[in-house]
Amino acid sequence: MKKLFAFSTWLLALSCWVGCSGGQTPEQQAAEAAQSYYQRLLDGYPDGFLAAKAAYDQMPEDYREQLVKANELYMKDMQQKHDGLRSVAISPNVGRTDTALHVVYAFLLLSYGDATQEEVTVPMVLVDGEWKMK
Repeated sequence: MKKLFAFSTWLLALSCWVGCSGGQTPEQQAAEAAQSYYQRLLDGYPDGFLAAKAAYDQMPEDYREQLVKANELYMKDMQQKHDGLRSVAISPNVGRTDTALHVVYAFLLLSYGDATQEEVTVPMVLVDGEWKMK
């Protein structure tokens, strides 16, 4: 019974949120949020990127610091291997919803300085009316 109530509540919140979103699908909204978060990485703000993770505020401070350092290393690695990250765009695939897990998988295209591209999948969840990275 609790699961049914929780699922019903989630569906109601999602339908209200979609209704107020100007006609965008949840996949499009999640993809735009994911793109803005990856743009923070591109702009050199790994801590801003991590702040977009669900439950970020509840993580221990030392764990958050480790994540910031890991993202800084990731950006340095992309610089060495691909001449850096140059742009982030929403993939034509946009995203897919997994209703069983209450997750939207947003698809982004990362373009690198060496002219290569990579499509990444970013799991997104709705937290208090805002799309966050899972």
